[in-house]
Amino acid sequence: MSEAVLKGSSYVLVHAANTLLQHGSTQTSERAQNSDSEYLKQAPEFLRKYEDVVAYGPNQSYIGNISVQDLEEIERPWYENKIQEAKRFSDWGEIMPEDEFYGLMKMADSFDLVQLSEEFAQDIKEKLTDHNLLKDQLEKIEGTELKTIQKNVDNHTAEPLYLEEKLVGCVKQAHDTDVNLNAHTMLENTVVKASGALSMLHLGKQEGIDLAEIDYVIEVSEEACGDINQRGGGNFAKAIAEMAGCKKATGSDTRSFCAGPAHGLVHAAGLVKSGVFDNVAVVAGGSTAKLGMNGKDHVDKEMPILEDCLGGFAVLVSADDGESPVIRTDAIGRHTVDTGSSPQAVIASLVTNPLDEIGLGITDIEKYSVEMQNPEITEPAGAGDVPASNYKMIAALGVKRGDLEKKDLMNFVDKHGMPGFAPTQGHIPSGVPFIGHANKLMEAGEIQRAMIIGKGSLFLGRMTNLFDGVSFIIEENTGQGNKETGISEDEINNIVAKAMRNLADNLTEE
Repeated sequence: MSEAVLKGSSYVLVHAANTLLQHGSTQTSERAQNSDSEYLKQAPEFLRKYEDVVAYGPNQSYIGNISVQDLEEIERPWYENKIQEAKRFSDWGEIMPEDEFYGLMKMADSFDLVQLSEEFAQDIKEKLTDHNLLKDQLEKIEGTELKTIQKNVDNHTAEPLYLEEKLVGCVKQAHDTDVNLNAHTMLENTVVKASGALSMLHLGKQEGIDLAEIDYVIEVSEEACGDINQRGGGNFAKAIAEMAGCKKATGSDTRSFCAGPAHGLVHAAGLVKSGVFDNVAVVAGGSTAKLGMNGKDHVDKEMPILEDCLGGFAVLVSADDGESPVIRTDAIGRHTVDTGSSPQAVIASLVTNPLDEIGLGITDIEKYSVEMQNPEITEPAGAGDVPASNYKMIAALGVKRGDLEKKDLMNFVDKHGMPGFAPTQGHIPSGVPFIGHANKLMEAGEIQRAMIIGKGSLFLGRMTNLFDGVSFIIEENTGQGNKETGISEDEINNIVAKAMRNLADNLTEE
């Protein structure tokens, strides 16, 4: 039976400052309660320019241009210590400007719901001719008269798309009475599809990966698409697969708040190891609602609103190639119904329990990837340094178990942890951002194992008070593949055939 391996991963960010102001949940709620809000007046002054977003250390780490260790060496605040000669593109993905993303949203539009002004559509079409992954789909970008767009926005049947206070487009409602197909929901869902497809396209440009050979796609973001009769019925996975050229793929959506990506990767590993599929892609697009989520606190601290990027990623899980990191399916951590909600119980279920199953201690995992939120975003809002808190809890449990001495607690945090570098997009920072970095470190022989931990807050849906969580270990590939027994597949087939012939002969003699 083949092991499941992490064949490749991609990571993208989309600068979305105007989308933040117009459609982020904090801003829309504030506008509904008090349209003359002081925060709404001040917010535009605290938005970053695209060049600043590209030069921001955590963003460069997220797309893989700098290592997590390199990020740790940059003095904080990171937004004041920009990376010189930072690059938009990386081997893994890119940081896309907002105007180009509007063009990508039009490319993702299957029902003529995205309208771009004629002038803007022509400009962005010309700009995207330089984008190697998108230039073949430029015919999808068509313009609409600006007065038509303005009328749709004025009639509240469309959500506006602005660039620096200039209306350049809109996203229309798909139904006049179905709330699941209203303009705001269609905007959010189009953003998911477009950013997810961009992630998938970047995955496909990597060496040895052919998107046409993907069998199954699992989409793991937090939004849900459907109409009044099947709210959340899906399927983002199939929509993204179609746009990205995954011609042989089927797929489905998996949801569990922030823990969704970890669940999706465990599902993918199971499908591959069982032999159901050879290549399974796990993909997620960005969350419009979470743009500027902590914006008020950032403005109060007179710092830039750092939640100005949509996130996306794609990971390919494939049959063992003898090189790529292996997913240990024999040690899956899980927060069960009876686990409880205490921090110790949660960490035990996700960290120590699976380690005990395969006879490893806490220190046998070189790197833990937990909730990798950027602390510069969360600390001003009073949420502290989320990754650091997780590492301290793991270390404390290690001390209690006797895996390390109390005096080594902070050394453990430094050695086995890392600074948070992902945007607070809910599902995006939950464990998966480190997969690309882990792959690099294992290729270089610098680490042997890492643990990916996804946690989710199910109580937000008001159906249960439970938390959720799933973890899995990825391990350096020993290159054994299916050859651990020293017998080739052809030899196994010959042995089976010979045994069947002998059985048939014996039955005949009897």
